[in-house]
Amino acid sequence: MTTEVRVPTLGESVTEATVATWFKKPGDAVAVDEMLCELETDKVTVEVPAPAAGTMGEIVAAEGDTVGVDALLATIVEGEGAAPAPKAEAKTEAAAPASSGGASVDVMVPTLGESVTEATVSTWFKKVGDSVAQDEMLCELETDKVSVEVPAPAAGVLTEILAEEGSTVDASAKLAILSSGDGAAASAPAAEAAAPAAATASKDVENAPSANKLMAEKGIDAANVQGSGRDGRIMKEDVLKAAIAPAPAAAPAPAAAPRAPVSADDAAREERVKMTRLRQTIAKRLKDSQNTAAMLTTYNEVDMTEVMALRNEYKDLFLKKHGVKLGFMSFFTKACVHALKEVPEVNAEIDGTDIVYKNYVHMGIAAGTPTGLVVPVIRDADQLSFADIEKAIAEKGKRARDGKLSMAEMQGGSFTISNGGVYGSLMSSPILNPPQSGILGMHKIQDRPMVVNGEIVIRPMMYLALSYDHRIVDGKGAVTFLVRVKEALEDPRRLLMDL
Repeated sequence: MTTEVRVPTLGESVTEATVATWFKKPGDAVAVDEMLCELETDKVTVEVPAPAAGTMGEIVAAEGDTVGVDALLATIVEGEGAAPAPKAEAKTEAAAPASSGGASVDVMVPTLGESVTEATVSTWFKKVGDSVAQDEMLCELETDKVSVEVPAPAAGVLTEILAEEGSTVDASAKLAILSSGDGAAASAPAAEAAAPAAATASKDVENAPSANKLMAEKGIDAANVQGSGRDGRIMKEDVLKAAIAPAPAAAPAPAAAPRAPVSADDAAREERVKMTRLRQTIAKRLKDSQNTAAMLTTYNEVDMTEVMALRNEYKDLFLKKHGVKLGFMSFFTKACVHALKEVPEVNAEIDGTDIVYKNYVHMGIAAGTPTGLVVPVIRDADQLSFADIEKAIAEKGKRARDGKLSMAEMQGGSFTISNGGVYGSLMSSPILNPPQSGILGMHKIQDRPMVVNGEIVIRPMMYLALSYDHRIVDGKGAVTFLVRVKEALEDPRRLLMDL
C-alpha cells in the first residue's frame, strides 16, 4: 500500500513554500510521525512528519522546489514494502565486532530544538574500542545557537563512529554504534589506560571534556589556563586563548577584501580556527539586522545618584530576605517596562505589512559568554518584582556562561537590554536583535562634573543609548522612551508609584 506525503496547511495567507531539507532518501525506513522534510515559507519553517510507517518511496519535490498547499511531496510504501528496514538493522549489528558478544545500540543525534535541523560534530570524547558507561558523554555537537552534549544511551564499547569531528549531521542522524552487554567489559582496562593525562581527578571542578582533549593535544598544562566556566571550570575556548596568547594579534582584514599575502615567518605565528556555528549565526544575524531595519540610535544620560543610594541602603536586607544581590539590572528592567507601556511601538515588531504590538514584555538580557554573545529572555518581566527579576538574571546569566541555555530560553524576546558598561564601555550604538524594534545600551558609570541648581557638583553619570527601527518608531517616540527611563532612574520612587 502506498501513502502520499503532501504539503500540510501552512497558515493563514500562506500559499506556497520551498522544500529546504529532506531528512530521508528513497529506500530509508520511516516511522509514523518521524520528520521527513522541512519546508520554508516567508514566515515560518514547517516540518513534515510521516503519515504512516514504511519505506520511503519516490521523492516528488526535490530540495529547492517551490510547492503549493496540499502538493504531493513524496510517497511511502507501507507493509511488506518496508523490508529494507530490517536489512539496515542487520547491517548495524554486523558492524559490531563479533567478539563483543553484546547487542548493538545506535547513538542518535538528540533533540536539537525548534527549527534546528542540523549540527556540527565538534569533539569526540571517546574513540572506537573505548568502554563507556551509561550517560557518559560521548561527543559534543554545535548548532547555530547552543552546544549539545551527547550521552551514551547504554553501557558498552564504542564499536563504530559514523560522524567524524567537523562533519555536519541532520536532526535524525546516527552518530555511532555501541556494543552493549557482557562483552563490553573486555576493553574496559584498555580504555582506562588511554585516558588523557589532562584528566582533572585532582581538581574539585571538572573541566569541559573538550578542553581536556585540546590541552592533551597541544601539551598545555591546566595550571596555565584561566577557566571562565562555572567555579573556574576550563572551557575549550579558554584553552584556545591560552594556546595563542604569546602570538601578537593580527590586524583584521576588511571583510570585503581578500586576505593579503603573508610571509612564511608570519604564517608560522598564526593560527587558523574555524568559526563556531554560534559565531557564524551571530555574524549573520547582526548583519541581517543592519541590512533590514532602518536602524537609528538616540542618546541621553542619567544621574545614578538616587539608584546607587537606594541600592546601598537596602542591599543587605534585600540579600537576606531574597537570597540574591540587588543589582542595577532590575532597576533598568523596571524602568524600561515602565517606558514601554507609554511608547508601545518600541515593544513591537514588523511582520510583512503588519505591526505586531506586544501586550507583554519578554525582556532579553544580553550576556557575554566564552563562545559569544547570547540573549536569554526573561518572560513577562512586566509582571515580576525586583527580586524575581534579579533571580532570573542571575540564574540565566550563570546558565549562559556554562553553555547550558536551551534554545527556547533565547527566543521570543520583545525588547533587549545590553550592558557594555561591565566591560568599561563609555559609549556605543547597540545593534538591534531582530525582529525586535528596540535595544537599550547601558554603559560605564563615571563621575563627571554636572551643573545642578546653578552649582557644579560631581555626580555618577551613565550614558544611555537606544537603537531603534525607524520604520515603526519615530524620533519622538524614541526620545520619549529614553526620557522616561531617565526619569524613573533619577527618581526610583516613580517606579513604585507607577508614574
